[in-house]
Amino acid sequence: MAEVAVLGVLAVAAAALSGAFAGRPVAPFREAVRLLTTQRRVTAASDRMLTRIGAISLPVSAALAALVVPFGDRAAVGTSVGVVWFNAMEVVAWGSVWLAGWGVNSAYALVGGYRFIAQGLAYELPHMFALITAALGAHSLDLRVIADAQGGLWFAVWMPVAFAAYLVSVLAMAFWGPFEHPVGGDVAGGAMSELSGPDRLVFLAGRYGLLAVAAAVSVPLFLGGGAGPLLPGWLWSLVKTCAVLALLVWTRGRVPVVRMDRAMTAAWAVLIPATVLQMFVVGIVVV
Repeated sequence: MAEVAVLGVLAVAAAALSGAFAGRPVAPFREAVRLLTTQRRVTAASDRMLTRIGAISLPVSAALAALVVPFGDRAAVGTSVGVVWFNAMEVVAWGSVWLAGWGVNSAYALVGGYRFIAQGLAYELPHMFALITAALGAHSLDLRVIADAQGGLWFAVWMPVAFAAYLVSVLAMAFWGPFEHPVGGDVAGGAMSELSGPDRLVFLAGRYGLLAVAAAVSVPLFLGGGAGPLLPGWLWSLVKTCAVLALLVWTRGRVPVVRMDRAMTAAWAVLIPATVLQMFVVGIVVV
């Protein structure tokens, strides 16, 4: 379970980085303390159970996804279907955000929840195709086997479209940076608009957790896993994960939020055809 603990630390690091890039490195920690001491806000006719399930299941899904992430050649849970498990836990996040938006009985929160369903559906397809492309290149759904298959050349080099689509879709799945529509300011915070106190803190922890786990999975998928000179495998995995995580966190505040209709058009008209073509090319090469 050490791998899960490491990813938890990386989630905290992501929160710190988001504040550092904004010029306020300690702001996330002050906000965490404030939320822990803030009383929960309850809206009229809200469903507290659904709201709590939505908030809690988001970090739970991130933690479950972390179980199959290898650091070096070790993972908390060794499974031959790690790619499928990781993707399934990401889909759980759809229900988490939607429940959090639905349960509070607020128009803005509900809009945010439905936005995430639309965004998740659009970007899940290129995300899934990117995962399948890496698995196809290694003839396996095991993240450890995929990492080992990159001994000569990283998949990010000869599958650049899949790698780029993976990173973009990760931002959408974590509703981060240019894809913050589900929690956008134009809908008063969207799915998070009525979450307060510990509920909001747990929800935010899940969001950072998703981002950290997705960054960690990109390493065995496209960056050769723990392969590298001098350093042990687990340390190389950690270094690469931190680099990808820093890139993902940097996009917030540096890349403007894309208009919702344009974000959907980009997914359906550009990313999906591009990833299908990339998968087709990889299939020809490996077969």
